[in-house]
Amino acid sequence: MEALGTFKDVETATRAVDSLIKAGFAEEKITSLTSAPYPNGVIVKTDQRTSFRWLSVGGGIFGACAGFALAAGTAYMYPVQTGDKPIIALYPTGIITYELTMLFAILGAIVGMFWEMRLPPRKERVYDPAIGEGAIGISVTVESMEQMSRVGKLMEAAGALRIAHEKFLFLE
Repeated sequence: MEALGTFKDVETATRAVDSLIKAGFAEEKITSLTSAPYPNGVIVKTDQRTSFRWLSVGGGIFGACAGFALAAGTAYMYPVQTGDKPIIALYPTGIITYELTMLFAILGAIVGMFWEMRLPPRKERVYDPAIGEGAIGISVTVESMEQMSRVGKLMEAAGALRIAHEKFLFLE
């Protein structure tokens, strides 16, 4: 289950996060939702690791192997003997290898971008349309209704505009 508090500015949102942490909620369970990018640690401190660069590197390595296998494999399987030249020529094989390396690195970057943005959504989450208009959302993952009510009271005391705990359900 998830609780979402909507706040009008950064100060009230950080006050809510601090009160939630002091109340015993794990910082890994607290997430901020904003329409503007804030540096890590301004609202919620996360040590979240990103897999974006590794997907790009993995795609590039896969593309290099596929490009070399395509170019060299084709030349080896269908040899065309042209005088004293090698069957697997360096430059044509290198060009095909380079092009497929770049293609798959870009595809890996695109997949990584969608993965980091969590698109398409892996699960339904609580959202407030005011976040897109400049408000700041603080989301807390909880296990019980008792924790849900504690989170609601703490966020309300910190100055939450709204508190939601089901999809598009807002409590004033």
